Amino acid sequence: ALPSFIFSTFLLLQLLFASLPSHRTLTSAVDGSWQILQKSIGISAMHMQLLRNDRVIMFDRTDFGPSNLSLPNGKCRNDPTDTALQVDCTAHSVEYDVFANKFRALTVQTDVWCSSGAIMPEGNLFQTGCFNDGERRVRVFSPCRTCDWNEIPNGLPAKRWYASNHILPDGRQIIIGGRGQFNYEFIPKNIVANKINLPFLSETNDKGIENNLYPFVFLNVDGNLFIFANNRAILFDYVNNIVVKKYPMIPGGEPRSYPSTGSAVLLPLKNLKAAAIEAEVLVCGGAPKGSY
Repeated sequence: ALPSFIFSTFLLLQLLFASLPSHRTLTSAVDGSWQILQKSIGISAMHMQLLRNDRVIMFDRTDFGPSNLSLPNGKCRNDPTDTALQVDCTAHSVEYDVFANKFRALTVQTDVWCSSGAIMPEGNLFQTGCFNDGERRVRVFSPCRTCDWNEIPNGLPAKRWYASNHILPDGRQIIIGGRGQFNYEFIPKNIVANKINLPFLSETNDKGIENNLYPFVFLNVDGNLFIFANNRAILFDYVNNIVVKKYPMIPGGEPRSYPSTGSAVLLPLKNLKAAAIEAEVLVCGGAPKGSY
């Protein structure tokens, strides 16, 4: 039998807290303090990724006008399709050195608003899609002391905005969904260069509201993908494009994925030497239908 996923909502959290002797035990076990390391890095960390060299890459949308951090050496980004500034001499990405508590400006050439991405096995950050001029872009950042963003125009056959990326065992990334995209694709490209339909994404698309964006995606212990969108999930064989299993709608049926903006996490796997390893996904938050 295939290993199964167990659905858990906020009820699991309630049960965990109820099992503690008292809230006093929880608070007394916590000791620490906050420290401001930088009053400002000049940009907003809309996206943030830790790299293998303990540097943190942060980046933000380009279509809100200038940031508070200038690009070095008088460098400017020239983009006639930008909706805010066609000539922008400010940075919208930084690399933060955790141990030195220093940061340096980086250059993204296209909008990264609500894009997606993941770290490849060699350590490079592959970042995909977005809005407007960035919707088909693939952006690559390699960890090194002087590296900057490298962008691949038309690296995606489909426009990806609010999609989800997941690293696969073979070293590729799968990119699933996005606004108006009921399909998936892979990067780097192999013989399958085009998008592949995934009807589950159209089935979970609330007309005029969506609620199936940024789907929650996790690799299951059997090699298939657990994909959650809106208020239900499937177990998906991405190699053969087959839905292995359909899971029931969550209790109450309210949407959990964007724009209802819940979250999800694959909990730590237990009993790794057991004959059948069970994976558990915790889904939290969301909003009633029509809340946007």
